Amino acid sequence: MYAIELPGAVARGAIVVDIRPQTQRAEEGTLPGALAIARDVLERRCDPESSAHLALAVDQEVEWIIVCSDGYASRLAATALQQLGLRKATDLAGGYTAIKAAGLLGSLIVAQHCARELATVSAH
Repeated sequence: MYAIELPGAVARGAIVVDIRPQTQRAEEGTLPGALAIARDVLERRCDPESSAHLALAVDQEVEWIIVCSDGYASRLAATALQQLGLRKATDLAGGYTAIKAAGLLGSLIVAQHCARELATVSAH
């Protein structure tokens, strides 16, 4: 998926997951409206068989868009989620850098489902 496609994906209900470590998010900037799940715990939080999985992770119809800094780690992460059964997992080519360059950093916060999911995750 490309950055220009992100607003449409969010509008149809896609969940965007920022897998950059906290230090990298602090350096580069945050992605408002994305779930921040570090790469090293992504599978545990998204594996439907894990006791620590997110409630969203049991629905194979949920579209997951994985974002890293430049688009390399996210490709591997999306493949890992697909192997867990989340068949609609994909990555964002160019990552956060591409979203920022396209001027789309605020494109996630307009979606109601993003705000709802952020509140749910924050409560845990």
